[in-house]
Amino acid sequence: MKNVKLIIEYDGTNYHGWQSQSNAKTVQETVEKAIYGLTGEVININGSSRTDQGVHAYGQVANFFTKSNIPHDRFSYALNRMLPEDIIIRKSEEVSMDFHARYCAKGKKYRYLIYNSSFPSAIFRNRSYHVSHNLDMDSMKKAIPFFKGTHDFSAFKATGSSVKTSVRTIFDVNLSRAEDNIWFEVSGDGFLYNMVRIMVGTLVDVGMGRIKAEEIPGIIESCDRKRAGRTAPPQGLYLVEVYYE
Repeated sequence: MKNVKLIIEYDGTNYHGWQSQSNAKTVQETVEKAIYGLTGEVININGSSRTDQGVHAYGQVANFFTKSNIPHDRFSYALNRMLPEDIIIRKSEEVSMDFHARYCAKGKKYRYLIYNSSFPSAIFRNRSYHVSHNLDMDSMKKAIPFFKGTHDFSAFKATGSSVKTSVRTIFDVNLSRAEDNIWFEVSGDGFLYNMVRIMVGTLVDVGMGRIKAEEIPGIIESCDRKRAGRTAPPQGLYLVEVYYE
């Protein structure tokens, strides 16, 4: 028996998120079926993040236990021959038996793409959030430092989320623009449900003048979801990296 860790890249457009569901196609289910086809084993893979429908990943991490004699570093090659082209195993390696992709994670990095143009993009329609209003980048850049540090992010948590604490630490946050593409990148020790998408929606409201950059600390301190901005759509969100010790 060995524990195999996978680094998975996928385009989430055609999937109802990562986590297996009884009546919808998911990334987890698709990878598990490929492993079954390869090894004959019915296994359950552990994912580091339960990405939503339409969300993408450069570096989703998963692990599974197998009795297969296939060398750990060859799983990526073998599985990629069986998986659809919108899911790729970037790397496979053997890890300690106590490694768990979700519970051993120490942090994550996400990236979000806003396509800021008068007209939507045909190419990026499933990979970005189209905003036609001209966004004020200077105001948005003034707002992002307020997210850094340890805070109670209840104002940036989707309703119905059940967690023991809403306190999270943001390590770093950046905003950059290249022509019509605005990239928001954030890393932290963990994220609440829809937290990144609500942060982006709030920044868009700042860029449109609906919220002032200086209001962000007050919104965080209020713990009031109604004071933060909209929830940005899922297709602009990318899980970039998961951190481990």
